[in-house]
Amino acid sequence: MNAILKAALSRLIHTGTLVITDASGKSRTFGDGTGEPIAFRINSAAAERKIAFDPSLHFAEAYMNGEIDVLDGNIYDVLKIIFENTGATVAREPWMLAIEGIRRATRRLHQMNTLTRASNNVQRHYDLSGDLYRLFLDSDMQYSCAYFERPDATLEEAQLAKKRHISAKLLARKGQKVLDIGCGWGGLGLYLAKYLEADVTGVTLSQEQHGVANKRAFDEGLSARARFDLRDYRTLEDGFDRIVSVGMFEHVGVGHFAEYFQHTARLLKKDGVFLLHSIGRSDGPSYTNAFIQKYIFPGGYIPALSEVVPHIEKAGLVVTDIEILRLHYAETLRIWRERFMDNREQAKAIYDERFCRMWEFYLAASEAAFRWQNLVVFQIQLAHQQEAVPLTRDYIFEAEKRLRRLECERSSANSQVNTKESVAGR
Repeated sequence: MNAILKAALSRLIHTGTLVITDASGKSRTFGDGTGEPIAFRINSAAAERKIAFDPSLHFAEAYMNGEIDVLDGNIYDVLKIIFENTGATVAREPWMLAIEGIRRATRRLHQMNTLTRASNNVQRHYDLSGDLYRLFLDSDMQYSCAYFERPDATLEEAQLAKKRHISAKLLARKGQKVLDIGCGWGGLGLYLAKYLEADVTGVTLSQEQHGVANKRAFDEGLSARARFDLRDYRTLEDGFDRIVSVGMFEHVGVGHFAEYFQHTARLLKKDGVFLLHSIGRSDGPSYTNAFIQKYIFPGGYIPALSEVVPHIEKAGLVVTDIEILRLHYAETLRIWRERFMDNREQAKAIYDERFCRMWEFYLAASEAAFRWQNLVVFQIQLAHQQEAVPLTRDYIFEAEKRLRRLECERSSANSQVNTKESVAGR
């Protein structure tokens, strides 16, 4: 085994049992021998050298390219034992520190999301086949952190709870104009239109999502209250009573935070409420993981709260509530990963083996990062005026109760209609 890689692993892996077979066929065990053995093979000396030089990029690439094969367990098990031992720590060899320094110094360049570049970056990920996302997302196509009110909640229940929780915090009323920045496939916007009777405008840069969202609005008879546009939020000028953004802020880029909050502050009416839902870091500013930057979310960046709040303040907005969702995304990703693996052959038929390995690694590494590293989810409620929301958080729970009742009433009414149609069709 490459001497540098061997030395790094010996320093980092202290618990568990990790067995690595090198390109020559020799196996070495790292850890204290506890737990189920996890084993993988590195198939070439070149891959060993690359991993030793820059593991954050080349370990993922080696797995994608078939230069690593897992022998006992799966790629999630491999990442689990690595992340449990290292946490947010990386090897501190001088060249790795130099690479880290370069990535920190150039992060604004990689995150320079002009109107054209932002559109291109979004299309690289969100304009993948809708059939791929249907293999592992819930029936409403929610591609963001679910909200697990119970540990045993299904993905569908947890994603519905997420929409309910966000809607409660928005305090939206019938007829109010609501802007959904980064509307995805339209699920949240349709929920707001259906249950709160809000007038929703959703914006996305994904052509795939734009088409699906508008078709769903038409099919559900909500086109009059829910419209989805293919445009950048920065081109909007109308005022809105409520603004919501779920899973989009991660694509803004650190150099555009000021622009983001200044523009949303202009779009939000003086008595309005804005709910921002974003992945965040719990340990301070950093840079985007090299694998994620290159293959999954080009131009993206996960912010620390300390990077966000100063721009909120400078834009003249008031923080009225912050909630941190900790392991909710780990559980969401676990279910996505399991569903993806259950449907792996279908994904391979849509793309290819290398793509499947890339997505296996992406989902597994993301879940591991939420479980053992520094990732959480921020829900930040903003307003222009302190009195825009009630003094206590009781209103959130009361609103959720009302929305649950409405959901049950709609579900019961739909069941009765379906039963009558079924009887009539016999």
